Amino acid sequence: MAISPANPGDAAAAAILAVVAQIPRGKVTTYGAVAERAGQPRRARLVGRVLAGLPAKSRLPWHRVVAAGGRIAFPEGSDARGRQIGRLRREGVGVANGRADLRGHGWGSPADDIDRWLWRVGADHDEN
Repeated sequence: MAISPANPGDAAAAAILAVVAQIPRGKVTTYGAVAERAGQPRRARLVGRVLAGLPAKSRLPWHRVVAAGGRIAFPEGSDARGRQIGRLRREGVGVANGRADLRGHGWGSPADDIDRWLWRVGADHDEN
């Protein structure tokens, strides 16, 4: 996908791609959470369009992005669905009944990250 800084849509696409690139191995997040992190709240469909435009040989971890509730968005029986499920399972992400395990493997939303960081910081300090 060619991105031009002159087009605001391209800036949004670049932000989305940057967020997807950060998703750690063995973690999944939703289209909506990617949109939020990319500064595009409530634009989950835009995330889907940007990822759909990736070249076939892209090394971006698109497979780590799922629909709300962990649902695999590709149609049942499609090659893309099989590829996504296979890649997630190879990374240790549980997938059952067409849903990735968000509870055990979710990357969370930016607000979740802040909460985790705050609690971790508090735990790092001795009370003595």
